[in-house]
Amino acid sequence: MTSIIDIITMISVLLFLYAAWSDFRSWKIPNTAILALLALYSLRALAELLTTGDVGAALFSSTGIGGDLAAGLLLFVLGVCLWAFGMFGAGDAKLFLPIGLFIGWHGMLPFAAFLLIGGVVTLLALKWPMPLQLAHFSVFARIEEIRATRKIPYGVIMALAALATMAVSYAKS
Repeated sequence: MTSIIDIITMISVLLFLYAAWSDFRSWKIPNTAILALLALYSLRALAELLTTGDVGAALFSSTGIGGDLAAGLLLFVLGVCLWAFGMFGAGDAKLFLPIGLFIGWHGMLPFAAFLLIGGVVTLLALKWPMPLQLAHFSVFARIEEIRATRKIPYGVIMALAALATMAVSYAKS
């Protein structure tokens, strides 16, 4: 069963990357990506419940499903508040829910640190001038467009911070 959990994690990594790329290209995170991530987490939680010896600990401990749900709901509420104040897009707010589910309660501090680092790197990258040798590549043209509009695709930073957090927690286990 642990191989199923690993497969689910790999598919979720691909979906996080898809959401980040979509946000980078169009400032939109598809609802299908969010729903697919929620479905994958549900499958992962079911697989964990079926393989555990102590269902109570798997459901209600901070390292189990209870901690994952608490992290997801906390980040989702934060995202909705930021959306209500016009600081985030709705897709960014929705993306916080599966991020919280996949990183869990104990991943919140590393996620916050990676989010801070990603925000600072993004801010610096948007301030630096673009080298002329790279200006003809479509990715760098998109960065110039982001710089001109001053709209940041936060989903990219959030997804990369979540993936870094997941990598750190996977390396520990």
